[in-house]
Amino acid sequence: MAEVKFRHVDEEKWHEVRALRDKKADRRMSVNEKWLEFTPKFLTLHAKWDPGMMIHKHGHNGDHVLYVLEGEMMCGDVRCTKGMHITLEHGAAFGPFIAGAEGVELFEVMIGDPRSWAADPEGFEKLLAERDVEKLPNPPIDLPDWLEDTRST
Repeated sequence: MAEVKFRHVDEEKWHEVRALRDKKADRRMSVNEKWLEFTPKFLTLHAKWDPGMMIHKHGHNGDHVLYVLEGEMMCGDVRCTKGMHITLEHGAAFGPFIAGAEGVELFEVMIGDPRSWAADPEGFEKLLAERDVEKLPNPPIDLPDWLEDTRST
């Protein structure tokens, strides 16, 4: 039966979903997310990326929308600042992403299967090397029982 649900972001827990290490600054960089709704139909989340955090060029197994709430990031060659809306249609790829000097805060909606696929692993390895950054193992996350963790890079 259809229902109305209310959740407040302040009442949700953070999930660290990606991590890198900046070797020059000897610091960990992460993406943290609060999942506001997570069903087989869609995922909505609030994300915070540490300054300089990077995510490889990738696509998703469904449509994906991002909205920049605070800060900025690069998405490929496009500078995305507060108020930027990005639509990724199913089958398309975007990135790589690089969070700005103050990090970036996003609201995201993913329709259907939210898992991603890598689009340019070699290009990301080159970017990491250029910036003297190393990939760290994916942090463990508590996904719903009906969804397998398929994260790779």
